[in-house]
Amino acid sequence: MYAVLDVRNLRKVYDKIVAVDDLTFAVPGGAVLGLLGGNGAGKTTTISMLLGLLVPTSGQIRILGEDMLRHRFRVLPRMNLSSPYVDLPHRLTARQNLTVYGRLYGVPDLARRIDALAGQLDLVDHLDRPFGHLSSGQKTRVTLAKALVNTPSVLLLDEPTASLDPDTADWVRTLLKDYQRQTGATILLASHNMQEVERLCDDVILMQTGRVFDRGSPAELIARFGRESMEEVFLDMARGRGRSIEALRKVEAVR
Repeated sequence: MYAVLDVRNLRKVYDKIVAVDDLTFAVPGGAVLGLLGGNGAGKTTTISMLLGLLVPTSGQIRILGEDMLRHRFRVLPRMNLSSPYVDLPHRLTARQNLTVYGRLYGVPDLARRIDALAGQLDLVDHLDRPFGHLSSGQKTRVTLAKALVNTPSVLLLDEPTASLDPDTADWVRTLLKDYQRQTGATILLASHNMQEVERLCDDVILMQTGRVFDRGSPAELIARFGRESMEEVFLDMARGRGRSIEALRKVEAVR
């Protein structure tokens, strides 16, 4: 099956700090891959390299068949990012921010697209307020609207439901799942919310200190760790109770 995201031997080193080390994965079209790990595991660095914001120390990234190190501008119009940690201009209203990004992406009938997203994300009453005056949850929803404005084929989500109350977060997850089904988009999701991961992800990579600790569907990881939820799996990895893929391979080699 054609891999929309194809990452091979990706590595990023800052002086003597290895942020991402030999990361390899492929994501088929229409799949949702979860990228999980504690703070400093390399998730945000990986996303930044996928977007072309950071240049890898070594390795290859192909997205939608294109080499991102050479031809990322062929692909970027079909990608987008949602992250509560990437701020939008505070003095611009939500509508103005969405208009700027929509024009950058060349979105046709942009005003109608913005109105549709505002309706879907419960932003109608907030569109003409300065972004800096919005609550953290409202900012998160505007950021998500920005990520969907160009109807991307590849969507990178970094903590997409951060700062949202449980009801709104559940509603956003439903919207994302519906978007993925309707458009066939390929999604990479970095999250600390394990219920979110179980609900949205077809496949999961557990990262620790920049490397792949384990990989599988949520059900496979839960079974392999002998746990009842992804939260328990995550805690096992964080507390050193699980075994990494590398350690398991060494055991198999001895056998």
